[in-house]
Amino acid sequence: MKKLITLSMLFMATVVFAQEEAEKKLSISGSIDAYYRANFNAPNDLDNWTAPGSSFANLPGFALGMANVIASYEGEKVGFVADLVFGPRGTDAVFASPMYSATGNIINQLYAYWNVSESVTLTMGNFNTFLGYEVISPTGNFNYSTSYLFSYGPFSHTGLKADFALGEDVSLMLAVMNDTDLTEFNPTGDYAVGAQLGFYGQYLNVLIDPSFFEIDFTGGFDLSDSFYLGINGAYLTGEDDGPGFYGFALYPQLATSDTFTIGLRGEYFAEDKDFGAIGTGVEDSSVFALTLTGSLAVDNLTIKPELRLDSVSDDAFLDNDLMMQKSLASFVLAAIYSF
Repeated sequence: MKKLITLSMLFMATVVFAQEEAEKKLSISGSIDAYYRANFNAPNDLDNWTAPGSSFANLPGFALGMANVIASYEGEKVGFVADLVFGPRGTDAVFASPMYSATGNIINQLYAYWNVSESVTLTMGNFNTFLGYEVISPTGNFNYSTSYLFSYGPFSHTGLKADFALGEDVSLMLAVMNDTDLTEFNPTGDYAVGAQLGFYGQYLNVLIDPSFFEIDFTGGFDLSDSFYLGINGAYLTGEDDGPGFYGFALYPQLATSDTFTIGLRGEYFAEDKDFGAIGTGVEDSSVFALTLTGSLAVDNLTIKPELRLDSVSDDAFLDNDLMMQKSLASFVLAAIYSF
């Protein structure tokens, strides 16, 4: 009986220890966000609604962003990420994927990885794009509304990628993927290839898709302890003289205290022919957009008031008299909670 009790206690201790170890490796994180949006020089009712031609945060009045739940497991050699999104921003992020949208596709990312060595990692599945300065989750961006460069570059890819650590601050990523935006499976039989070279926090990205070629630079510099300057530039050209775009954005950000930062996004974005990104229906349109954002952190909650001015080369927005105009001034107040 004593031996049985001793073995039982050892077994229970082993189970508890294993559970504690599993809990350390399996983690749940994510965020929720909601916002209020209003135009200053344009209608604020849905029937005559007008908004910037960039993604997300474009609904009138009080509106929902998304709920983001991320389950991840990090083993010694292998692991996975299951990133799920719910809500309007989440639906836009996954493009209401064509095959399974009727059942509600909620997968933002879904991939497994293998740390082959200390310097080589292989990843297979669906992962967010490696191009660009901004990301889908509002917790990863300083500005709440998104740029044109982000909105019309790829959001996600499905494929196989290899990450190589070439030095302490030098990296290389190579990938083979489905056609851009085909994230569930490959219906075309064609594939895209991508590459990223990282050097001391600066990244040069290349994506060669069957229908276009894109080159992108993303980086930034800490100019002082409280002042940061982010940089993004991209050029996309379509195959067979198809439409494309190019643009450049700067992100100066100043931390005025431990809890408040103010930042500006200044962006120039132009279409080659009529890409359709800006929404004018006119060839070779361009837009200059200024977005001033404040960021106040209260524990896990971040409050972001934002003023935005979009100035387009051609008529793109309705005014209060329901006539077309070239500029739009708007305000956003966002609340983002991360866990």
